Amino acid sequence: MPAPLRVTADGDGSLPLGPGTALVAGAGTETTARWLRAELGAATGLPFPPATDGTTPAVRLSLDPAIGEGDDGPGAEGYRLDITADGVELTGADPAGLFHGAQTLRQLLGPDAFRRAPLPGRDWRLPLARIEDAPRFRWRGMMLDVARHFMPKEGVLRYLDLLAAHKLNVFHFHLTDDQGWRVEIKRHPRLTEVASWRSRTKWGHRASPLWEDRPHGGFYTQDDIREIVAYAAARHITVVPEIDIPGHSQAAISAYPELGNTDVTDTTSLSVWDTWGVSKNVLAPTDNVLRFYEGVFEELLELFPGEFIHVGGDECPKDQWRDSPLAQARIQELGVKDEDGLQSWFIRHFDRWLAERGRRLVGWDEILEGGLAEGATVSSWRGYEGGIAAARAGHDVVMCPEQQVYLDHRQDGGPDEPVPIGFVRTLENVYRFEPVPEELTVEEARHVLGTQANVWSEVMENSARVDYQVFPRLAAFAEVAWSALPAPAERDFADFERRMTAHYGRLDALGVAYRPPTGPKPWQMRPGVIGRPIDGEPPRR
Repeated sequence: MPAPLRVTADGDGSLPLGPGTALVAGAGTETTARWLRAELGAATGLPFPPATDGTTPAVRLSLDPAIGEGDDGPGAEGYRLDITADGVELTGADPAGLFHGAQTLRQLLGPDAFRRAPLPGRDWRLPLARIEDAPRFRWRGMMLDVARHFMPKEGVLRYLDLLAAHKLNVFHFHLTDDQGWRVEIKRHPRLTEVASWRSRTKWGHRASPLWEDRPHGGFYTQDDIREIVAYAAARHITVVPEIDIPGHSQAAISAYPELGNTDVTDTTSLSVWDTWGVSKNVLAPTDNVLRFYEGVFEELLELFPGEFIHVGGDECPKDQWRDSPLAQARIQELGVKDEDGLQSWFIRHFDRWLAERGRRLVGWDEILEGGLAEGATVSSWRGYEGGIAAARAGHDVVMCPEQQVYLDHRQDGGPDEPVPIGFVRTLENVYRFEPVPEELTVEEARHVLGTQANVWSEVMENSARVDYQVFPRLAAFAEVAWSALPAPAERDFADFERRMTAHYGRLDALGVAYRPPTGPKPWQMRPGVIGRPIDGEPPRR
């Protein structure tokens, strides 16, 4: 899980692993060897010595770029796993491919290989087989919103392990919003002193009359971020940070009122927002605001070495700009058409700023409005249309349509679903999601970098609620992102369900509080807490 490219089984035979089974690491494989020795050593109790005694089959790791070349090779991030009576040969086309192969090796040992300590009486065997495998997409991601409900560092590290176990390789880290700022910026200390905490929190959907009347918040220090990024990198996961501009910024404005539209609202009276939805309080279109956020991004670039930086750009209400003499004067000064042009000016500025520093800007599909910045990549969330338009214009795209892969949406239409939000998106619905729109030509489709599932945490107050919404659907999504599947209607969901039977055992061993196939357990329900369910099939726009 996810399904590999090719499997050739060698009968019903198996290879036993025992105390003498060595783990021999070739050049460049040391990181994966350390991971295997730590994870499998803890679960099995086997020492996996670094050298073989010559009499016991060994697990050998190596790199061979040639297996990623040509039509018959696995490809980038690919691997070949050979399990014979003489031992295990795991070969990666690159270090990432080797690590993905190690994840497959762990799965083949059974669910108990995912435990943190050995259980008595276990017999560790691998089936004799050859597996050749590689991903369909280079961007296989999950976005986690830690602004609405903060997830402590240990929870984030745990989710990185869960992503790695499903061969996902991008962690989109939504760090700021109206309801909280979650990353330390040393030159602007009030972002964490003030903007990281709110006095209370709406309980349920924003229409709910219920409140949790206690402060909520938290933030990651810069050393926490360095640890998270390094932990992800060891698992071949890229962390893409998101700092939302120019909307979704009330938390930042509450800490630094001069960032807001002071000529139309008393920004000194604002606090970190305690409810859900989209705040009308947005950044002012001033040079001082640009300089402030340049300072924020300068510190972020030191913390996040990856290619992409996400700037949000979504759901920016234009009311204050329409009413603001300063904003209207800026529209005239810049020569842009309207308030959409003003938002485009914001995004274009940081597109150029990031490009000058060797990075690439990503934004939600609203950045198409008013004209798309030259080098921008689009996260197409409102449907397929934004991604189609961007790809046809020659821009790269990450497909994440709300109606298909927003995992905060409910999994079933029954009355016991906790705080039901949005359309019903079952495990099968996610399995039949297709990231590449059929409207695109082959050349246009090359701009689809991949896909990601998004997890917005308004109604997920703790990690158990996140687990419930994310799993088991993330397993289906991971297969969509990794495997060479047929057209959605032709996919073998019955086979996927069969393989999920074993995978539930792995999730149990990992302590994941997933939604059971039969429905929520009593402790997973939230009776009396209202959501916002939407009936019918979602539109494909």
